[in-house]
Amino acid sequence: MRVSASITQDLGMPAIYLHILAELLNSIGLDERDLLRRVGLDPVRLKSADVRVSQAQASEFVTRAMVESGEPGLGIMLASKLKLPLHGALGVAVMSSRTLQDALNLMTRYLTLRAPDLSVRRHEHGDNMHYSILCDGDPGPAQGFVMDAMLFGCAFMGEQLTGTTIKGSRILRMGPEPAYFHRFRPSIVIPVEYDAAENALVIPTEGLSAPIRFSDDQLAESSRTQCEDALKQLTGDAGFACRVRRVIETSYPFPPKLARAAATLFVSERTLKRRLQEESASFQNLVDQVRLERAVELLTGTSLSLNQITEVLGYADAANFTRAFKRWTGVSPSHYRAAERKSASVFPRAHSPETA
Repeated sequence: MRVSASITQDLGMPAIYLHILAELLNSIGLDERDLLRRVGLDPVRLKSADVRVSQAQASEFVTRAMVESGEPGLGIMLASKLKLPLHGALGVAVMSSRTLQDALNLMTRYLTLRAPDLSVRRHEHGDNMHYSILCDGDPGPAQGFVMDAMLFGCAFMGEQLTGTTIKGSRILRMGPEPAYFHRFRPSIVIPVEYDAAENALVIPTEGLSAPIRFSDDQLAESSRTQCEDALKQLTGDAGFACRVRRVIETSYPFPPKLARAAATLFVSERTLKRRLQEESASFQNLVDQVRLERAVELLTGTSLSLNQITEVLGYADAANFTRAFKRWTGVSPSHYRAAERKSASVFPRAHSPETA
């Protein structure tokens, strides 16, 4: 598998998209959990709306999914499942916009939040507006999948937003029409033209004023603010330590060995240690941060026993977990759970293992 140039600035892919793809694989008879684990991803963690997967692992999973399923149209299948709420704050902002043009402007500005290695170039051509989708890196074998998911996803979501199709709108695709496309053409809501000069969504200029069915000015404003804050945080968290943490957060088995994390990020173990040290971080501290967060989630949000939580967190025995938890929080896991259940204000706030 070729490595995308954008991996050097890996902002991660929202895990929820891989979760939806995994569900698709299951529906066509593939053991999606086995495939995820072979890529080193924890199927359970992908359900979280806040988790991001390294783009290297996301690309590997998509590539293997296409090969092992024998279904080259997976990108179109995924596009049909991507309902707007799945896109987080950006989905809400788009849904609450006043017009289709407002919604597309938001997609153009904040696409990095959902697809970091894609960007949109908007240009007018005659009576039409072209929204060209550009790939900032080289997704390799997954390129067709990425463009299918993005462009056909836009077509499906446009119909969700306006309740109709915009007359004269169409999708442009570079290259010849793939052999599999005829199976999906009846389900595509607008015309698709292959052998085009660009990969683009084309909409007549007059159609951009089409009203959005879910328009809500107050919600639009608050969700745009969330998008802006999220974009600043995401691009501010572009350091190497954040990339390593993303690998740790989604790894199966957990916690990952340093060698596995280094291989996922296409660096040597020595380079990984050095680059973390340059950011005043260490691999073990990052593992412990994730372990603490998961421990708190499991203690307060589940009824798992202490031994079960110990196993999930990758400790050899409950005694080791208890010692680590007390070092981080000042109390034992049992006391933490009891205090949480009694009153959220009773237990001391957990400190980051890095500063504990």
